[in-house]
Amino acid sequence: MSWEKEADDIKQRRKLAKAQGGPDGIARQHEKGRLTIRERVAALTEDGVFDEAGEAAGKAEYDDDGNLVAVSPPNYVLGFGKVNGRRTVIGGEDFTLKGGSPNASGLRKSVYAEDMAIKYRVPLVRFLEGGGGSVAGSKGTGLSFPPVYERARFRSLADVMGVVPVAAAACGPVAGFPAARLAGSHFSVMTKDISQVLVAGPAVVERALGVSMTKEELGGWQVHLKNGTVDNLANSEQDAADQIKQFLSYMPQNVWELPPVTETDDDPNRADEELISLIPRDRRKPYNGRKLIKHVVDQGSFFEIGKRYGPGQIVGLARMNGQPVGVFASDCKYAAGSMTANGAQKVRRFIDLCDTFHLPILSFVDEPGFMIGPDAEKAGTIRYGTAFVMAAMQSRVPWASVVVRKSFGVAAAGHFSPEGLVLVWPSAEMGALPVEGGVAVAFRKQLAEADDPDALRAQLEKQMAAANAPFPRAEEFAVHDVIDPRETRARLCQWLEWVQPVLEDQKGPTGYAIRP
Repeated sequence: MSWEKEADDIKQRRKLAKAQGGPDGIARQHEKGRLTIRERVAALTEDGVFDEAGEAAGKAEYDDDGNLVAVSPPNYVLGFGKVNGRRTVIGGEDFTLKGGSPNASGLRKSVYAEDMAIKYRVPLVRFLEGGGGSVAGSKGTGLSFPPVYERARFRSLADVMGVVPVAAAACGPVAGFPAARLAGSHFSVMTKDISQVLVAGPAVVERALGVSMTKEELGGWQVHLKNGTVDNLANSEQDAADQIKQFLSYMPQNVWELPPVTETDDDPNRADEELISLIPRDRRKPYNGRKLIKHVVDQGSFFEIGKRYGPGQIVGLARMNGQPVGVFASDCKYAAGSMTANGAQKVRRFIDLCDTFHLPILSFVDEPGFMIGPDAEKAGTIRYGTAFVMAAMQSRVPWASVVVRKSFGVAAAGHFSPEGLVLVWPSAEMGALPVEGGVAVAFRKQLAEADDPDALRAQLEKQMAAANAPFPRAEEFAVHDVIDPRETRARLCQWLEWVQPVLEDQKGPTGYAIRP
C-alpha cells in the first residue's frame, strides 16, 4: 500500500495555497494599483525563481470522504530567491487574504524569515503590506502565543540587523508590527501614493483622539520621507524592487564577508577638470555637493539614501575602482550645510551601517558647525549631534576625510575618525569658529569702538582666514596632505588599497547592530 493519496494531497494543498485570495482577491489588489506578494517577489528575483518555504502551513478543509477541498493559507509568503546572483531570503504579507493581518502560521513564518536569514547568513528582503493584528480575525485561529514566543519575535527583529543586510519596502498600507519591521531595516523604501506607514489607522486615531485624517495624510510618503522613518521614495513597485537590488549590490552577504568588488572601466586616476573650480572663492556662495561626489566616485555608482531627511547632509553608497564605500558630504544649499538634529541622526545611523558591513567611509568635509537658534535648541541638536560625533569616534571601519571647505566647531569632529586619512583642498578653512562668527565674537568690543567697524572687520576676517588656511596645518603635519582637487579620486583609490588588510581583520559582527 502506497502513500499516493497523501502525495496528491500535498500537490493539491500547494496549488490551493498559491491561489492566494482567489481571482477576486487578486483583482481587487490590481484595482488598487498594487501587485500581489508573488508578483513582487518575481520583480525582485532573477528569472522569477523562488524556492518557497512552509507551503504546507495553513488550515485545510476536507469533505466527509476525507478529500481535500480547500486551504486557507498563511498571510505570509516566504522563501529563497536570487538577487544580484546571490541567495536572499524574501518574505511578505499577502494582502489578498484578510488585508495581510496575520493568522497563527503567517506570524510564525514572518519570524522564521529572520531566523532563516540569520541561520544561512544571507540578506533579508521584506515586502510589507498589512496590519499587525486583526481583532475579528484572531478568533479561533490559535493566534495566542506563550510569552516566550511573543518576546522571541522582537528578539529576532533585533538579532537579524547585526548579522545580515535587511531591506524593506512598504507596498501598501503598513501598520503595527509590520511598520516596526519597516523601520527596523537597514534600508527602507515607500511606493509613492499607494503606500502608507502607520502606528494605527485612521479609524483608531479618530476614535482615540477625535482627529479625522486619511491614510495618506496620516502616514503617507510626504510625512515619513521627511521624518526619517523611511529612507527613499519609489515611483512604482518595480522601482522599489530595483532600489532594493541596488542597495544590496553594495552589501556583503553577511558580516563575516566583505562587500563585493566589481569590475569597472572607470580609470582610478581619472582627474576631472571641473573639480578645480567647483568650490567658489567667495565662501558665501554655494556649490553642488552631489556633483562633487559624482566627480570622484566611479561613474554612475552613487546611490543616495534619505535625501529628504536632514537635507543639509548627504549620505549614500558608491564604488571606488569597483569597491563599495560609504559617502558622507554636506549640501551647503540647506542652512550652509549646518548639522541639524535630524542631520545628526541620519549620519549617525549611516555610520553604523558602514561599520556593521565593513564599508570604508569617504567624508567630504564642509561643516560650519551645529545649527544654532531657538528651533535648533528645541530639537535637541546638541544631544543628537554629540551622539553623531561619538558614532564617528567609535567606528572601526577605515575613514578618509577630504576637507573641501569649512571644518568648524564640535560638529566637525564627526567628519573624521581618530585614525583616518585627512586630505585638504586649497579651499579648506579649519578652526574653532567660522571666520565671520569668530571675528564678531572675539572682537566685539573693538568693533563697537572702532571709527570704521567695517574696515576693521574686513581686516580681522582676512587675518583669521589666513590662520585657518590649510598650508600652515600641512606644514606642521596636522593634516596628511594638501592636494589639488583633481587628484582626489586617485589618492582615495590608492588609500583603499592601503586599508585592505584592515578590512580583512574586521570581518565579523560589531559590538552593536545599527542603532535606530
